[in-house]
Amino acid sequence: MQLLAAALLACGCVSLAEVADWPPAEDFVSGMSCNQRSSPQTCEHVRAVWDETYANAITGQYESQRTVALCLSTGCDDGIVEDRVLGCAWRYVVVASGNPKLNHGDRIDLDTFCGPKRLDDSGRLAAQAKAKTWLTLLGVTH
Repeated sequence: MQLLAAALLACGCVSLAEVADWPPAEDFVSGMSCNQRSSPQTCEHVRAVWDETYANAITGQYESQRTVALCLSTGCDDGIVEDRVLGCAWRYVVVASGNPKLNHGDRIDLDTFCGPKRLDDSGRLAAQAKAKTWLTLLGVTH
């Protein structure tokens, strides 16, 4: 992650303020051992690929953004700390990105993971605000 940030800074692609706005990938990794989880192997795999997946997501890669949204929304077999607001925020990012791979399932996921069964109105507003910031960092304007 630090290497990616350094490369983005060096090329002038982003400013230092923008890089600072992305939470570090390690902030989302659960502190509990995967051995204590219901699916230790899946938990270990999620953690093994998390840094790269997250780094790809914050550079705009669609599939990685979907994976980050899923893991933050569900915890991905307890490998990642579940944060429904941030998971929803990533769902908004995915849908608003305008990526050509965007599909009906993405809109269903937005309705499901940002809907009233998962978040209250204040949670959705917080997610929308965070998504707006992230979309700006990604260069997506609406």
